[in-house]
Amino acid sequence: MKRILFIFAVILFTQTSFLYAKSVKNILILNSYHKGFEWSDKLIDGMEKLFYKSNIDTTILYMDSKRISSKDYFDKLKELYQLQLTKHKYDLVVAIDKFAYAFILQNYKELNIKQPIYFLGIEQFFEEEVKEYGLEGKVSGMMERRAIEENIDIIKTLMPTIKKLYILNDQSANGDDSEIFIKNAIKKVSEKIEIEYIRKIRFEDLIEKFSIYKKDEALFFVRFYNDSTGKLYQNYEIASFIQNAKIPVFVTDDLFIKKGALGGKLVDIKQLGINSAMRIKGILQKQVNTPKIEVDNSYKYVFDYGKVKEFNINLSRLDKNFTYVNAPISFFERNREFINFVFVIAPFLLFLILGLMHNLYLRIKSAKKLKQRMQFDKVLLNSINSPIIWEDDKGYIVDSNSKFNELLNMSCEEMQGKRLRDFVENQNVSNLFKLLKTFINKNAFDENELVLKSRDDTEHIYMINKTDYTENIYKTSGTVVVFTDVTKEKLALREKIKHQEFIIQQSKLAEIGEIFSSIAHQWKTPLLEITTIAQEQIYSCEGKIDEENNAFVNDIMVQVKYMAETISDFQNFIMPSANKVSFDIYEAVSKMLEIMKHNIKYNYIKVNVNVKPNTNLIIYGYKNELMQTLLNIVNNAKDAIIKRRKQNKIKQGIINIDIKNLDNKVLIEIEDNGGGIPKEHINNVFKAYYTTKQNGHGIGLYMAKLIIEDKMDGKINVENTKNGAKFIIKLGVNDENIIARR
Repeated sequence: MKRILFIFAVILFTQTSFLYAKSVKNILILNSYHKGFEWSDKLIDGMEKLFYKSNIDTTILYMDSKRISSKDYFDKLKELYQLQLTKHKYDLVVAIDKFAYAFILQNYKELNIKQPIYFLGIEQFFEEEVKEYGLEGKVSGMMERRAIEENIDIIKTLMPTIKKLYILNDQSANGDDSEIFIKNAIKKVSEKIEIEYIRKIRFEDLIEKFSIYKKDEALFFVRFYNDSTGKLYQNYEIASFIQNAKIPVFVTDDLFIKKGALGGKLVDIKQLGINSAMRIKGILQKQVNTPKIEVDNSYKYVFDYGKVKEFNINLSRLDKNFTYVNAPISFFERNREFINFVFVIAPFLLFLILGLMHNLYLRIKSAKKLKQRMQFDKVLLNSINSPIIWEDDKGYIVDSNSKFNELLNMSCEEMQGKRLRDFVENQNVSNLFKLLKTFINKNAFDENELVLKSRDDTEHIYMINKTDYTENIYKTSGTVVVFTDVTKEKLALREKIKHQEFIIQQSKLAEIGEIFSSIAHQWKTPLLEITTIAQEQIYSCEGKIDEENNAFVNDIMVQVKYMAETISDFQNFIMPSANKVSFDIYEAVSKMLEIMKHNIKYNYIKVNVNVKPNTNLIIYGYKNELMQTLLNIVNNAKDAIIKRRKQNKIKQGIINIDIKNLDNKVLIEIEDNGGGIPKEHINNVFKAYYTTKQNGHGIGLYMAKLIIEDKMDGKINVENTKNGAKFIIKLGVNDENIIARR
């Protein structure tokens, strides 16, 4: 029994499947263009929307005629379609647009097509063409007729003061079909307004042409896919051009509505597909037996709200029912479902609101007390001179006092709810974050000292103290960091250290001076004896004058005098200055050079001292210490020049010393051709305990910086020049813009 039931079920299923397969209608859609071409895709989408609800199955072939249109290509397509039609049987062949329609007419017999033909999307139909190919009674279709004249009338109505109208139509075969309607429309309006009909233009020129606003002008866009070079442009490129055009752009179909077109009387492309699908369904179901050529009337008046406002178009002049796109949606339309829901539950909401109001009253009362306490805490925090920041356990800033905001040059609102790392572009924040990160990683500071700059670019030194906290009510935790300003104490300590170093230096120089005085005393005694012996030689000749001996004695006396003066100069030079004095800087430079004259001379170094005319040379400071600084700089230059000459890089050493006034200060520039200071050392030459003799330069000018900058209110720095190195020393009182180079 079960076997009989099973066999009966199989027979029933087979018969049902056969009847269903027999009832399914298959149509072949030949698309003139490629998949992705928006016009034909919307058309097919409209057709399939209806087909999906019926027993009609579709097969779509794409000719891609926009991009390829050679005879060889169409011949290959013909071979492919012959194979397609041989293996598959269809009830109807649909041609979308002009190329597919012409292809089917021309190759109907070779493709062995027996089925009826239905076309859609073309603008002109010729009965003679159908007769020429012997297809009478086989061709039906729906023509797409763009509302050319009607749209021009709309433009004139909406822009009554229009002076010039541009009409754009490309050079395609479809453009040729539209041209007859365009020219007829132009004849009717050309006497009233100026018409410029554009068919042949480069896309770049088209963009440029309409990139400038021109009053009382408009563009009527019929179609444009291929420019004068034959290049095919995609819809997004054309939409971009329309969107950026500076005059109103009216169109004939809905392809570019919502994409920059102002609007017009438009062909509804998707509806055209739906209407065509209804006619095809009637043909397949034998409801329509006679071939029929129809003109689609699926028009709609659509305008872009944004473009209408942009060009100040008054649509009240148009006596038609129209639709807006991109129009702002009112609050009630956006929230209609919610509003309906509110009305339904309004009674319940009333009781809920009363309860909430009572609860709100209690909360406001509590909030006032809390606000008073918070304001008190805020005033208390802001009254503390130390910067304070409060972070949660994830590093987000909970609060900070006004001193911390001043520290980072930021407001509390900017920082609250963010982390310090979010402000790393702020140099102060970057320095602070690095130090706090070190603290978090090590859980203790080795050096909890931080240097930050205030708004007036003044450096402040802070000691940092971090405290963890835990709040038990809401189970929160975090850290509080307090910054104590120790700038005055640190600066006082540094000043004390520098003063001690200066005193030590003077003490060393005093000791050297005493030693040198002892040497000078011991030196002068034999010099006096030499003088006495020489004089005795003169008087021992018993009145006889020996010119040769006299010349020798004179030479001895000259040398003895030079040695005595030299030892006195060195003695005066080496002794430290007790107090600041006013002195002539040129005289100090000359004495310094006199001390090392022979050393410079016999090393073939030329020293040029140039004083600018009308220079005020009187400065106030420690004369001997400044001379020793200058001596150290010149001696460094000498050593560098000697080393460079040994390397045969220069023939003669040159040291130029220029003295002039700048901004009522004395500027001393010392420049050599010794090759300069190595880059790895140049930033360290004025640091304490830093010294090297690499490259012939003696570096270690910490005391020079201390004397000039801290003791003489000056500035010294160093930089390399083309041939060597250059110091610039600027001396003066209360000058914050001192520049120094070496």
